[in-house]
Amino acid sequence: MKKTAANDSAMKPGDFKRWRKSLKLSQKEAAEVLGLKRRVVQYYEKGERDGEVVTIPKYIRLACSAVAAGVQDYAGPSKDKPAKPDASDQAD
Repeated sequence: MKKTAANDSAMKPGDFKRWRKSLKLSQKEAAEVLGLKRRVVQYYEKGERDGEVVTIPKYIRLACSAVAAGVQDYAGPSKDKPAKPDASDQAD
């Protein structure tokens, strides 16, 4: 399998464990804040399950980043503020 730039920057098992320990979370606590089972946290830290490689999905990597930044939960954008238009919404 050819590596891509996305795979090169993916979170590795050691990175995941370092994230958890940097926040002083047990495996059980990390599972709770990420909405996972403790066993899945163990698979991510080991990098394998039953001899098969386990990759850490992008949504989990993003959740790790949010938790590290202090985000407890997210209910979507504020109803008070209109969404920012992106470049494709603007007329030339």
